[in-house]
Amino acid sequence: MVFDTLKVRQEGAVVFAEIAAPPMNLLGPELVRDLVSLIQRAEADDSVRVLVFKSADPDYFISHVDVTRIKEYRQEAAKLTGEASIALLFRHLSASRLVTIAQIEGRVRGAGSEFVLACDMRFAARESAIFAQPEPGLGVIPGAGGVQHLARLMGRARALEVMLSADDYDAELAERYGWINRALPAGKLDEFVKSLAHRIAGFPAAGQAAVKERVNAIALAPAEDFRRDSDLFGEGMRNAEVQKRIQSAIKHGFQTREAEMALGRLLGDLK
Repeated sequence: MVFDTLKVRQEGAVVFAEIAAPPMNLLGPELVRDLVSLIQRAEADDSVRVLVFKSADPDYFISHVDVTRIKEYRQEAAKLTGEASIALLFRHLSASRLVTIAQIEGRVRGAGSEFVLACDMRFAARESAIFAQPEPGLGVIPGAGGVQHLARLMGRARALEVMLSADDYDAELAERYGWINRALPAGKLDEFVKSLAHRIAGFPAAGQAAVKERVNAIALAPAEDFRRDSDLFGEGMRNAEVQKRIQSAIKHGFQTREAEMALGRLLGDLK
């Protein structure tokens, strides 16, 4: 499998996909196109049981969407689901027969956070992983499933804290809040995830599919709820005040690698 923004290798029934979309792994049309293609190919190949996502960039897993290319990446998402919405693309991944694991180092914010939330499991490097849903700091709702997942994982109060603060959360606090399964030392993360992926891939597929189906029946919100959040995000992005804040953020370095090392602080300083 050859892609522009993913480095992919297969070990038995496990596919490892490393995200490599310089300069900071923004979720733009190229990355969405490759994710769609990877999911389609993996689902069509009965030999593939587990997908592991990691990043080639130690500072950024997926930073967030590219706010200058929303229409383009939505069009790429539609190639999998028939709807121009990354919320529905991510929900498709959650409902897939594939078992998905996110191995997180660096920053994962906005739609990046929503992507890893769509994965079945999340493991993060204690020293480097940073999580955030910064959208409310710009005046919009998380539109790709963050509301649905975080409220179910964390409970009402913590989900509201995370989203309304639009701040950065380290791996230890993310673990305590339920954002991720575990925070592990960086030196042990790779081997832990690899071992778990191969262990899961070695068990009967039918049992895994049944477990996912029943857990999703309890914990995965209906597609209509994801669709509603996606629509609200799209409507919000057309709001004049939101656009004003986005332009102010861009002037302060939003969507640049250096400034977004501390995005929570940048958003707090916007006027």
